[in-house]
Amino acid sequence: MSETPQNESPDSSDTPDFEAMTRDIAEVPAVEVIVTVAVNLMSAAAVKLGLTEEGDKHKDLDEARKLVHALAGLLDAGATEVSSFHAAPLRDGLKSLQLAFREASLIPDEPGQGPGEKYTGPVYG
Repeated sequence: MSETPQNESPDSSDTPDFEAMTRDIAEVPAVEVIVTVAVNLMSAAAVKLGLTEEGDKHKDLDEARKLVHALAGLLDAGATEVSSFHAAPLRDGLKSLQLAFREASLIPDEPGQGPGEKYTGPVYG
């Protein structure tokens, strides 16, 4: 005899309510979604650059390069969609990450070849 309750339906509390999630995200302005994604990319890049309290424990410059590049692409594409109120601090954060990447690299990229510099232009420290 099985110990699993027989009366549980597939719609139990373990199943995500996709309809409610869709309703919730439909109420979020696009600017908030873009900014939230950008902040998540910045946070992940900072961890991969070893800029957290744990330092080198999670440092991975290859992963950091991808995250910084994706962040730069998002900010480049979304620049006209978000106000300067939102865009300016995100651009400042991006530049800080690009400089941190340059400092962390044993063999620095040529100016204009670093992560995201395709979108931002060369970053000098």
